[in-house]
Amino acid sequence: MMAAKNHLSVALVERYFEVGGGCTHWGTIPSKALRHAAKILQDLRRNPLLNEFRAASQLTYPQLLASATRVVESQVSSRRRFYERNRVPVYSGEARFIDANTLEVQPALGKPIRISGKHIIVGAGSRPYHPPEIDFAHDRVRDSDSVLRYTENPFSVTIYGAGVIGCEYASIFINLGAKVTLVNTQDRLLSFLDDEIAEALSYHLREQGCVVRHNEKLQKLEARERDVVLHLESGRKIKSDLLLWANGRTGNSSELGLEAVGLEANSRGQISVNGHYQTAVPNIYAVGDIVGPPALASAAYVQGAHAVQHIIDPSVESHRQEMIPNGIYTIPEISSIGRSERELQEAHVPYEVGHCAFKNLARAQMTDERVGMLKIIFHAETLALLGIHCFGDGASEIVHIGQAVMSSKDLNNIRYFTNTTFNYPTMAEAYRVAAHNGINRLT
Repeated sequence: MMAAKNHLSVALVERYFEVGGGCTHWGTIPSKALRHAAKILQDLRRNPLLNEFRAASQLTYPQLLASATRVVESQVSSRRRFYERNRVPVYSGEARFIDANTLEVQPALGKPIRISGKHIIVGAGSRPYHPPEIDFAHDRVRDSDSVLRYTENPFSVTIYGAGVIGCEYASIFINLGAKVTLVNTQDRLLSFLDDEIAEALSYHLREQGCVVRHNEKLQKLEARERDVVLHLESGRKIKSDLLLWANGRTGNSSELGLEAVGLEANSRGQISVNGHYQTAVPNIYAVGDIVGPPALASAAYVQGAHAVQHIIDPSVESHRQEMIPNGIYTIPEISSIGRSERELQEAHVPYEVGHCAFKNLARAQMTDERVGMLKIIFHAETLALLGIHCFGDGASEIVHIGQAVMSSKDLNNIRYFTNTTFNYPTMAEAYRVAAHNGINRLT
């Protein structure tokens, strides 16, 4: 859209039969719609004012999946209109490089066509990693894409892999009433998070009934007619109705014909890029999951926009990836931006921390969303914000207040929050409480 609005001649190639990509069809949108449905069920079960609606809490997994359909359809419709309104032709089929300026597009039916461009941006995304020894054709063995097509209501679920996707689905299934075992190949959950936030998530998952097994490795998987048994190297065996494999993703680069232009993907199918998302071939850019972390839909949007900005104006500054917040849609949510305490300690940066426990906020008490906290990390001398970490209902929204202040050269100071009037009662006033808490710690 940015290229079209800047009067460039643009074409889009989409191999799926509808526009929107993996985010829209089998990733972010359907999984978060499912998560929202699970959250509504949780609210129904725990709120005494809603007793008369308890029957709704007996909805099955397939029924809840259906609730995502209208969201996907709406997203596809709006995106299709964007292309039509901006006169961007959409070519349906699988594209591969012929040379640095030419793509061959093979449609599902008919002969291939070739299209050329001065610049090419690759946004082919990623897919779940499939180890060869796992039988993904078995109905009880699913990945994060195919689990959204599961047609039964599982009593027990084993999730292998405790990254973002694994933790999100653990939250979803445990709130749907399933018995969940989360198998983690590492020694802690989500090691890229601030330690305090990761520990809070781990505690809350266990409190909800999720069994978390750390430092476990797959030995073999036994998929049977009525169940599936996960055999671990430790000797432990875990039986469940459904096995969700959530251990890694691979960039969709193997069919792009990268060798024709002298490019090569790494072992995870990812393409290396510079700060402007240029590959080793300067007129070819790559954005989104195919370039690796942070592998977020929000990041892909701004990466694509920056690539076009660089095409239009090569003097533009490199993109600041550190200002992209992460959002983890567990129940409750996690979101953060900036550095963690561990990173600051390792860098010997003097810092202080301000906390606000959500249970102390009037708004959280009214909505009965008391689990969670806001954590502000700031420089002990300059008072500049260094990190915002949030765990709790609405965390992915709350973090943007801190993001805006951190991004401003003029406003980036912990005292901004003590000098600002927040609506009362709101969750946003957590910033004021946390800021006072942090400033009071200074000596």
